[in-house]
Amino acid sequence: MDVKDSNGNILNDGDSVHVVKDLKIKGMSKTLKRGNIIKNIRLTSSPQEVECRVGKSHVVLKTQFLKKA
Repeated sequence: MDVKDSNGNILNDGDSVHVVKDLKIKGMSKTLKRGNIIKNIRLTSSPQEVECRVGKSHVVLKTQFLKKA
C-alpha cells in the first residue's frame, strides 16, 4: 500500500511534511497554518490518512493537505 502526498510523492514512517492549506482541527482551538512543518509522521491503515503529533496532541491528517518536506 503506497501512501502519497498531494504532489504524488510516496510517504514513509518518520518523514517530515508541510501543510499546504490552513486546517482547523476539531477539538482544538489551534489552527494549523499553511507552511507548518510536521515531523515524524506515522502511517495508518488508511492510505489517505497519517497520524502525527501537534503540540501535545495526536491528530490524524488527510494526505491531500500535506506535501513531503
